Amino acid sequence: MNQPTALQISNMEGPGALPRSNGELIFNEPWEARAFGMAVAMESQGTYQWEDFRSRLIKQISQDGQQDAEPEYYQQWFAALEDLAVSFGFVTEEELDRRTQEIASSEEH
Repeated sequence: MNQPTALQISNMEGPGALPRSNGELIFNEPWEARAFGMAVAMESQGTYQWEDFRSRLIKQISQDGQQDAEPEYYQQWFAALEDLAVSFGFVTEEELDRRTQEIASSEEH
């Protein structure tokens, strides 16, 4: 099976399609572009198969669509990336929680 290119990934269609304006990808915050880049870079290095991420993203979007407050697209993207990272053993839930607390704590100061 051929690996998708970054261009093919950025041109995804369907439920996981990336937000666009006039054909250009939309990133409202720098972290959104970084999360996108991390997912694409890890896939292009062979760390995982794109479908592993894409299926998680579609599942996340579907789950969030059943709730009252729908999160932003890249929050869903990041949640899917976290799920993939934990599932593949790149990081543990505890490590994610600890690091999240560290970042939140440093932003308060």
